Amino acid sequence: MKIQEQNDTIVAIATASGYGAIAVIRLSGPNAISVVDSIFQGQKNLTEVPTHTVHYGKIMNARQSIIDDVLVTVFRGPHSYTGEDSVELSIHGNPLISQKIIGLLMEKDVRLAQAGEFTRRAFLNGKMDLTQAEAVAQVIAARSESALHGARNQLDGLLSSKVGALRSLLLDAASLLELELDFSEENIEFVNKIQLIQKIEDIESFIQELIASYAYGKIFRDGLNVAIVGKPNVGKSSLFNFLLKESRAIVSPIPGTTRDALQEFFTYEGLSIKLIDTAGLRFTEDSVEKEGVNRSEHWIKIADFILFINDVETGFSEDIYQQLLKISSKNRIIAILNKIDINKSGIRDARFDVKISVHRGEGIAQLLDKIKEKAVGDFQYTENSAVVCQERHFQQLKSAQEALLHAKQSLEQGLTGEFVAIDLRKATLTLEEIIGRVVPDDIVNNIFSSFCIGK
Repeated sequence: MKIQEQNDTIVAIATASGYGAIAVIRLSGPNAISVVDSIFQGQKNLTEVPTHTVHYGKIMNARQSIIDDVLVTVFRGPHSYTGEDSVELSIHGNPLISQKIIGLLMEKDVRLAQAGEFTRRAFLNGKMDLTQAEAVAQVIAARSESALHGARNQLDGLLSSKVGALRSLLLDAASLLELELDFSEENIEFVNKIQLIQKIEDIESFIQELIASYAYGKIFRDGLNVAIVGKPNVGKSSLFNFLLKESRAIVSPIPGTTRDALQEFFTYEGLSIKLIDTAGLRFTEDSVEKEGVNRSEHWIKIADFILFINDVETGFSEDIYQQLLKISSKNRIIAILNKIDINKSGIRDARFDVKISVHRGEGIAQLLDKIKEKAVGDFQYTENSAVVCQERHFQQLKSAQEALLHAKQSLEQGLTGEFVAIDLRKATLTLEEIIGRVVPDDIVNNIFSSFCIGK
C-alpha cells in the first residue's frame, strides 16, 4: 500500500456504513478547518473558534441549498487525535447525505483517506507509538471482555512502557561497552562483566515472561476454537444448542443428521469461544455424509480443544478416541460422559473428564470451567498486565532474546566487548521495532492497511 504525502487534508466516514441515527465524517490536515468552514453556515467562523469546541449549523452546497443540519467539532493541532488540525461532522445517518458532503469537500482539494491513515498520522506525529496504534484496531475488533481489556492495556501504553524500559537498560549497557572500547589501550573497565551477565539474565527473564504471555494473549485476542466430536446421537447437537441458548442445530434420533460443521460464537467469563458442531467421526457409504466426516477431521486438526462426547448407553468410544489421537493431541481432548440423568452407568469411569446431562443442564458449568482452565489456567488480566497479543511482537521478542543469549555466551567465553556490544545493539533495535522507534516502511504500511478507512 502506497501512502500519500502527509501534508494534505484527508476525509472519511468514521461510522459504520448503512443507515442510522447519526454518522460522523472526519477530516485531518492543514486545511481541515478552513475547508469545512467554506461549506458551513453557523453563528461563528470555524477558523476563529477555539479548539475542542462544538458548533451547530448547516452544510450548504454551491447553490446555497441546505444539505444537512450538523454539529461540527473542531480540534486544533497538536491537541487532536492525529496531532493535526482536525474536524468531525456529526450528521444525519443517511449515506446519501454523507456522500454529498464528502463530495463537496473533495471538490476543495481534500482527498479520501486510506485505510488506517488517521491513526498512521497519529503515530507519525508522535501521538502514540506503534504498539498503541496496533491496539486501536484490537479495541475495535475485540470479541470479548478479556480481548477488550488486553487491547485497552496496550492502547494505554502498558506494553510500550515495559518494552521501553528494557530498551533503556540495554542501551545503557551497550553504550558503556562501546565507551570502554574507546579506552581499550588504557585498559579502563567501565562495565563489570559479572554484573553485566546478571543484568542480561534479568532482562532476558522478563522478555521470556512477555514471550510466554503470547499463548494467553492470542487466546484472548482470537478466542478459542472448540470442536464437538462423538458418535451419532450422543448429544453433540444438543450440547451445541444448550451452550448457545438457541436451537441452532437440528436434533434428531436419526444418525447422520449433522452433515456439515455448524459454527457459532459465545462468551464465557470474558473468553470468546467459537463452537463447532461437527458431523462426527464414523465410517459411512453416503457420499454427502462422508464429506461431512472429512470436514470434521479438518476442524479437529485446527481446534484448540475437542469436546469428545460419549453417553451412558455406548460408554467410552475407544475407537473414536484412537482416531482423535491420530489427528490431535491428548491434552487437547476433553472426554465427556453425557445423559447421566438416564442412569449412572459409567459415571465412575476415570477416563471421563466431565460428566453431564444436557437435558437437565447438569455439569455444564463444570465443563465450561474445564475448557477455561485448560486454555488459560489461573491467568487473569489485571490493570498491570502487559500481555503480548500480536505475532509481530512475539517474533521480535524472540529475536531480542536470542541476541541477549548470544551476548551472554560471548561474555562467558571471554570475547572482547565489541562482540557483546553488537548483540546488545541488535536486541535494542529489535525492541525499538516493537514500539516503532525504528521500523521499516513496509511493516508500517502492512499494519495500517488492516484498519478501517475512517480510523
